Amino acid sequence: MFALLFSCRADNRVPGYAYYRLAADPSTLDPALITDVPGGSLSAKLYNGLVRIGGDLRIEPDLAQSWSVSEDALLYTFHLRKGVTFSNGREVGAEDFKYSFERLLRKETVSPNTWVLDRLSGAGEFIQGKAGEVKGIGVKGPYTLELRLKEPFSPFLNLLAMTAAYVVPKEEVEKHKEEFSSHPAGSGPYVLEKWNHGREVVLRARDDYFEGRPPVKGLVYRVIPEELTTVVEFELGNLDVISIPASVYARFSRDPKWQRLVSQADGINTYYLGLNCSKAPFNSGRLRKAVARAIDRKKILETFFENRGTPASGPIPPALKDWASQGAYEYDPALASEILKELGYSKRNPLKVNFYITAQEEVADMAEIIQGYLARVGIRAELKQLEWNAYKESINKGEPDLFWLSWWADYPDPENFLYPLFHSDNLGPAGNRTRYSNPEADRLIELGQKAHTTAERNKYYEKAEGLIIRDVPWVSFWHRKEITLRQPWVKNYNIYPVYSMDKGMEVGLF
Repeated sequence: MFALLFSCRADNRVPGYAYYRLAADPSTLDPALITDVPGGSLSAKLYNGLVRIGGDLRIEPDLAQSWSVSEDALLYTFHLRKGVTFSNGREVGAEDFKYSFERLLRKETVSPNTWVLDRLSGAGEFIQGKAGEVKGIGVKGPYTLELRLKEPFSPFLNLLAMTAAYVVPKEEVEKHKEEFSSHPAGSGPYVLEKWNHGREVVLRARDDYFEGRPPVKGLVYRVIPEELTTVVEFELGNLDVISIPASVYARFSRDPKWQRLVSQADGINTYYLGLNCSKAPFNSGRLRKAVARAIDRKKILETFFENRGTPASGPIPPALKDWASQGAYEYDPALASEILKELGYSKRNPLKVNFYITAQEEVADMAEIIQGYLARVGIRAELKQLEWNAYKESINKGEPDLFWLSWWADYPDPENFLYPLFHSDNLGPAGNRTRYSNPEADRLIELGQKAHTTAERNKYYEKAEGLIIRDVPWVSFWHRKEITLRQPWVKNYNIYPVYSMDKGMEVGLF
């Protein structure tokens, strides 16, 4: 079977299009509203920002060909490229960025991403409806944009590389209104050709992109929730690249026909078990520590997950921090049982909690393993499986007691694994889905954001992470390695550590 399929492409494909898999339908393609990796990955092909993340994880020009920063680190001046057009043919200018940024901050947009730009001078008054424009956004000519901050903020350029800071054309937004998500128009290398919800998203390459035409005619993202179906579709030649599911990792990685087509790289991500800190029972710090002690994360990583990641001692991936790991709560089921007993629970009289998960098979298998560990110490976790959009909505509302989730870097800075995820400003859909709140953690994160040197920044972030590890709003499991399998006709394939780096301008087909 493998010998036959190794060089045979399916006949039902659109010639020249690269085929990928999505585990779930994107919830939106409006950059102001996107909060998930699938939506962010797609939007990177449709839109551009002022800057972007380069191959060395440093900020490089995107639509801004150059910029300068004032000595007090408050004023950023960007000079835009000339002749770059939106997909509707109109040239992109500084006014478009002003419109897009104010749209993001406008209350009527109901964006969960206002935190990306709310440090601009006057952003607070604008969000509250007390000002007609953001005074910190200045247009100094058709191709010159000034952004003034309220106070220094060290990761600001990184934030401008995020999905939420992409530029959109006012006329297209006003034409489609709430339906702009389904009719996206940007300056990126691709345009939306069609979106059959729940089935596929098809992007078509632009001939007039400012960096040249993409090497493929288009990209097809097929929505396939089931891992087994994904593997079968790949073997049939209907998919060009897939992330290798745990169930078939050994088979593909050891097969001589496929070994050279397996790629892997350390991911800038953290997979975790989230505990809802805002309500009983996990508003109890002692109970959260018992959960952390109850699960043998090392064994799960080595067996079920086949070492396809590195152990996580806390929320921040090692690639983003210069300080030594502070360690996590070690597996100690006896101590976990003792804590549960002191709280009045046991195997015979278990604590009952709900545990929300997605419909992905690998996640369901993982959840059952976690469920088994918890049962041994006196916690009965009832699994509730939901499709992705319903799952995300329930977590944003704070419904689950427990949930399984991951966070992938939006930008390569430790702040991205602290402020969105643990600061009390961001409870719920903005990122802090465990609803963790600690004034001292807030203070340390804010001090790190305002730091003028890397050493000072790291001092505060190290303390903040240590405090968060102690409080256990998460049980951090691992930093997943990205392991993919590609067809032999795929060329120039790369794994990108940050999803927004992939603009679909490299991969090609023989």
